[in-house]
This record gives sequence, structure tokens and C-alpha cells, in this order.
Amino acid sequence: MGNPYPIIKLDATGSTNDYLRSILSAKTLEDYTVVITENQFAGRGQRGNSWVSEPGKNLTFSFLKRDLTLNPQNHFILNMRVSLALHDALTAIGIPGLAIKWPNDIMSGNSKICGILIENLISGDQIRHSIIGIGLNVNQTNFGNLKHVSSLRNSTKKEFDLFYLLGVLMKHLQNRLATLSNNSFLTDKTEYESRLFRKGQIFSFEDPEGQKFPGVIMGVAPTGQLMLQLEDGQQNQYDFKMLRFVF
Repeated sequence: MGNPYPIIKLDATGSTNDYLRSILSAKTLEDYTVVITENQFAGRGQRGNSWVSEPGKNLTFSFLKRDLTLNPQNHFILNMRVSLALHDALTAIGIPGLAIKWPNDIMSGNSKICGILIENLISGDQIRHSIIGIGLNVNQTNFGNLKHVSSLRNSTKKEFDLFYLLGVLMKHLQNRLATLSNNSFLTDKTEYESRLFRKGQIFSFEDPEGQKFPGVIMGVAPTGQLMLQLEDGQQNQYDFKMLRFVF
């Protein structure tokens, strides 16, 4: 499978998102320019968490989606489209038990196999460009003391060619992002929620004070907040920093 987009290959870098942003600040880049590295030693996930990847075993890359006209209040549409594209791609290669864990982790069974970090560049009153970082666990099999983390190889017992996989992922990302629209929330929400991890089930959560509580995942709000139904029947909406999944 060919790669019809510019690729910048690095042996090692701290963060592919940071590297791509530094280049973008100095010159104009083509749409879907990809920065990929075999060794990302300071990768960042959501909440500022680090993303640890064994060199040469996984896909760690970022790409530029430019020339957007997305209203900042609709930023979660981009999150849903990227998550759906990765779900599409991994379904196409036969990864079992896939689901999207809010807001944008990809799960196989009860284990995370992929993380996404989206950083939007706003000009005026529009999101103009977006730097989208993806960390996909591919051929790594040992994750030390990390719980509920796995890889494509662990899920399928197969070894994967990383650049073939990159092509599959980028094809599906381009397909999903080609029709990005401020008016697509309801359609995207329906599809996103149909693939949402543990939707309609009771799950345990933890608030910033460390208090654990049960809730039923009902869906997502237009702002991207998670909607939970609590024990007393009340429905609340939560920002990403307001709760953590407890396995």
C-alpha cells in the first residue's frame, strides 16, 4: 500500500506532536504531513500522562490536518471522527473486541491498545489546523506493571508490518476527515455512541478527590462531556478531568 502524503521519518524524538508543531511554525506543510518515529521518549497522552513505547515495536506518529473551518465549540466532532477512523481501520485488519473508551482511547476487550492526542491551532474564531498524535501498540508484548494495556500482537497472536499499518490508518483517517463539518454532530454522535466502551452499563468512576462512585454511561453531550446516570437516577455531565475510569 502506497503512502500518498509526505512522511518525515525520525529515529527518535521527544514528541511527534511537538516536532510537527515546531516545523509548522517555521514553514508551510502539506495537508496530512506525517511525522513518525521509532523511538518517542517523551510522548504525551491525555491529562499530561506519558506514553511509553518500546522502540521499533509500535506506531508513534502525528499528522497535520490543515485548512479546517471548525468552530471551537464543535471541537469534539474532530475527536469523534479520528476515533471512528481508527476503529474502522482496526476492524478492517481483524482486531477483536474493539470499542472507543471516552473520550478517544481505543480498546480491545478491556485493554487499551491506542491513544490519541489532538491539539488544535485556532486563528480568529475558527480551528484552522489540527495536530493529531496517535500511539498504537502493535508488536510490543510486555507492558511491565501497566494494567489493562495490550497490543495488536497480544490480541491476535500475529506480527504486523508497521508501515503497512500506517497506510491503513491514514487511509481511514483521510476518509473520515474529508467530510468534516460543523453540522455533523448528531450523525457522528450516533455512530460514536454505538461503539462506546461500556455504554449502557454500570461502571465505577473516581472524581478528582479520589471518591469512587458508580454510574451508567448514557452517551456524550455536544461539548464532548460524558453523560452518566447516577444511583439516584440523576444524569450529570463530566469533563475529562473530572473523572477517571476504575477497572
